[in-house]
Amino acid sequence: MKKDDNVRLKNMRDTAYKVIKFAEGHSREDLNTNQILTSALIREIGVIGEAAARVSTEKRDQLKEIPWKSIIGMRNRLIHDYDEIDLDLLWETITKDIPELIEKLESIPSL
Repeated sequence: MKKDDNVRLKNMRDTAYKVIKFAEGHSREDLNTNQILTSALIREIGVIGEAAARVSTEKRDQLKEIPWKSIIGMRNRLIHDYDEIDLDLLWETITKDIPELIEKLESIPSL
């Protein structure tokens, strides 16, 4: 594994934990009223997607259990379609996809 890949994978993992921590104690409805929370979550999920996009193709091919295309696609939607963010999809990402991603990243021996 390239050193940069390891750094990026760790960044994805650490940022995913940050997303969980930020969302702790909140509900989907809070995204409607708490602009700071929503902005922070969008930013951090975008960071995960950016780090994923920078993982080498070779490493992504080795880690097929990670949904690279979905992660990178989410980042692109959050950044480029910022005015049309689906808060239900964002909450599903936070509560379902991020914990699954953490589990997959934690299973990588070199992290």
